[in-house]
Amino acid sequence: MIRRTALFSLLSFFLLTLPSSVLAKGDTRPPNIVVIFIDDMGYADIGPFGAKGYETPHLDRMAKEGRIFTDFHSATAVCSASRAALLTGCYPERISIRGALPPSAKHGLNPDETTIAELCKQQGYATAVYGKWHLGHLQPFLPLQHGFDEYFGLPYSNDMWPQPDVQGDPVPKGRLRYPNLPLYEGDRIVSEEVTAEDQAQLTTWYTERAVHFIDRNSERPFFLYLPHTMVHVPIFVSSKFKGKSEQGLYGDVVMELDWSVGQVLEALKRNGIDDQTLVVFTSDNGPWLNYGNHAGSAEPLREGKGTMFEGGYREPCVMRWPKKIPAGTKCDEFATTMDLLPTIAKLIGGKLSTDRPIDGKDIWPLMAGEADAKSPYDAFFCYYSGELRAVRDRRWKLHFPHRYRTLAGKKPGQDGYRVSYSHTKIGHELFDLKNDVGETTNVADAHPEIVARLKKQAEQMRGELGDRLTKRTGSQVRPAGALE
Repeated sequence: MIRRTALFSLLSFFLLTLPSSVLAKGDTRPPNIVVIFIDDMGYADIGPFGAKGYETPHLDRMAKEGRIFTDFHSATAVCSASRAALLTGCYPERISIRGALPPSAKHGLNPDETTIAELCKQQGYATAVYGKWHLGHLQPFLPLQHGFDEYFGLPYSNDMWPQPDVQGDPVPKGRLRYPNLPLYEGDRIVSEEVTAEDQAQLTTWYTERAVHFIDRNSERPFFLYLPHTMVHVPIFVSSKFKGKSEQGLYGDVVMELDWSVGQVLEALKRNGIDDQTLVVFTSDNGPWLNYGNHAGSAEPLREGKGTMFEGGYREPCVMRWPKKIPAGTKCDEFATTMDLLPTIAKLIGGKLSTDRPIDGKDIWPLMAGEADAKSPYDAFFCYYSGELRAVRDRRWKLHFPHRYRTLAGKKPGQDGYRVSYSHTKIGHELFDLKNDVGETTNVADAHPEIVARLKKQAEQMRGELGDRLTKRTGSQVRPAGALE
């Protein structure tokens, strides 16, 4: 009886702190949160965004029952940095997590940063992550030290192992420096050498854990973070979907990820908590284009992973919450993964720290489809590994002079083989994203006042977060976590 009374009091407190727009129609507890985060998925890789040669029925259903976001972005176009931004609501440069941390890294996400998991845990939530972490593989930086009750998965990218991209081929020379790829359960390594056969089971293993977590926690609020290893190369698929797609192995892999989404949605329905759960599906960055048919498509966007053209960091995004998010709708306003933390804080009554500023915005009005809701961003700063490469607002995007990688018309690799990128430069170029989403036509000369405004906003941010391109050091950069 004491436990039931305590639980009732805790839920009553949550409900008093939730916004009235979310409390409507007899809610009885704060919402569950599920974030499904795909690795290296292209903008056009799922049915609601135009996928070809394979079907994604569960994501199609999720879009019909929810809302797609056509101008939704990761904070940057590379693994560790984009994951840090998602979980903390900060530009990666603010919290000093840049690039993709290698197995030799001695640093990770600073324990002083507040993650979505910690925010939820403060409100009595169960929390779990199943999948790729990539924010530090040493014990002080693992998920259990950042607010998660449970963790199962890989500590970093699945290509960071001494194995070939294509089975039977020699190991690439640079890959030989990597140790064996470990599999973690909590803070413990449960398999010291992940094999190709294991990789083919990762999507299934993560999904089974996710479903079991939902079943075990259906009577309390929970946060489930499901950052899949796929479709990062080397790509693998289980026998359930092998050979099922007209697009070959890549299509098979996406179909299995879609199956995973379906399993999560079915678990929510089976447990009677469908209407009490916000589900967000998106990706960490765009496709690794030089792998060709083992990479996705960013069409109609320019370039892919590793660049700050739209193909590098604009992601497919679907959000679903029956009776809260309008079904079968579309949002064309600009938003980012950094916005999930402050929006979730609003939804669950969480309190954000005032002494460690974040960059994300509350986008609940966009999610809820409120009339005339607009993006809360005056400007978004396109950083990549410490370089401020571009700045954009809801319509305009100004690139600063920088070097970037591109295929430059070369035929990409096939069947697990890659070709080398070329490198070229872009100058000060302005694009009208509302009319030229592919960033094909420089209109800087026709709009000098917009160029001047965006340059001024960029200069202000350089003072705050720095910029390697202009050799600036930011005044509000916080350190990553480091071993003492």
